[in-house]
Amino acid sequence: MLAEEKVYTLITANSQADQFRLAALHRYHILDTPACEDFSFLTELAAKICEAPYAFISLVDAERVWIKSCAGMQMGELPRGESYCALAVLGDAATEIPDLTLDPRTAHMPLTVGEPHMRMYSSVALTSSDGFAIGTLCVLDIKPGRLSDDKRAMLGKLARQVMALIELRANEKTLEATVRELELLATTDELTGLHNRRSLLHRLKFEVARARRFRSPLSAVMIDLDHFKKINDDHGHAVGDQVLTTLGKLLRENVRVIDVPGRYGGEELCVILPNTPLEGACKFAETLRAKIEAQIHYASGRPLHVTASLGIGVFDHMDVNDIESLLRQADAALYRAKHGGRNRVECGT
Repeated sequence: MLAEEKVYTLITANSQADQFRLAALHRYHILDTPACEDFSFLTELAAKICEAPYAFISLVDAERVWIKSCAGMQMGELPRGESYCALAVLGDAATEIPDLTLDPRTAHMPLTVGEPHMRMYSSVALTSSDGFAIGTLCVLDIKPGRLSDDKRAMLGKLARQVMALIELRANEKTLEATVRELELLATTDELTGLHNRRSLLHRLKFEVARARRFRSPLSAVMIDLDHFKKINDDHGHAVGDQVLTTLGKLLRENVRVIDVPGRYGGEELCVILPNTPLEGACKFAETLRAKIEAQIHYASGRPLHVTASLGIGVFDHMDVNDIESLLRQADAALYRAKHGGRNRVECGT
């Protein structure tokens, strides 16, 4: 063996080193993402600068090599064992094979023996921020040869631009996910999973404006758990919280997509029912009351039955024509339900 000759051992997808590398790749959430003009531009630029007919941005997954973008031919992915790029993530920052037919690792690969009969391969690894090669920017030719030092240097610079773009896209996704999480925290009651009071009133303001504009019906149902203070006193606040959590789940599972269930305060909940007249609101409230009564909770292993009183307010475009009057009517109806025996539904008048 000549002194300058290197011995390459393919690192399999099951090796520990490759598992770390794959973890770095998957952290970017780039695999199988749609085509992107920015990546295509860098690929085409690599082909033009290196005067090569083909160029790829490739990501080396566990069993495949996925092509993010390509110039000169269309290709989506290759089995990992049939891709030159699988060799390029073995440790060298740059890999160049002047004649693929003369290298035992690549001589029998499909792109070498079949169309378009590739001969030259030159790549620079795409290296993650923690030092793992997740893929390559490569150029290929159907003629054997090498890139000049200047062209290899430019290919390296372009590879760094590709990696910077991958990092940017990943950071944008992380930021979007963080914003969504913050929005959820800002609008959701942690205990029940329903809208919190602020979000509920914001949505109600929107629904009132829409009801006025389109002269559409709108109802609100106030829900108050009967003797909830006694549940907390007798069984502890942990049981009371569990009752509210279970009730929140029940509400979420029994409202329409357009409905807005929320925690109005304490053990008092509210459901806004857009496009719902009094008759529909009464039917919804009675069904909900029966389901609350039928639901069994547990305290120290013993069954605990909970009931609720419900009051309905209806937007009538006359006396009840704003947020305050709608909630006031629902509250008055709830008061009558509580003082009329509890575990019942009362409608606003």
